[in-house]
Amino acid sequence: MTTTKFGKKSEDRAVEFLLDNNFIIIERNFYAKKMGEIDIIAKKNNILHFIEVKSSASNKYQPIYNITPTKLRRVINSVHYYLKFKRVDKAFCIDAIIITDGDIEFIENITM
Repeated sequence: MTTTKFGKKSEDRAVEFLLDNNFIIIERNFYAKKMGEIDIIAKKNNILHFIEVKSSASNKYQPIYNITPTKLRRVINSVHYYLKFKRVDKAFCIDAIIITDGDIEFIENITM
């Protein structure tokens, strides 16, 4: 399986997880010009969740380590771009979904 297909499959699993946990999916793969991409934008309890999805096919590799300070800065900048571009003024948080060897972990507020 190509990296792109694996990433798409992981994002699809993340969406399923979010739907199962009463999130409403607002948008997927929002591209914020030169800043980067937001994998999933969802809403729950009137809070927007900007979600970065990281995955690995084996448990030997921890995909959480791909959320580097540089990546996090890009995500934060992309979130601010989204809020301005869409003219949204709501409470929000930046989360991560980590998928390793089939297991899913949801980490809220990764910027705190």
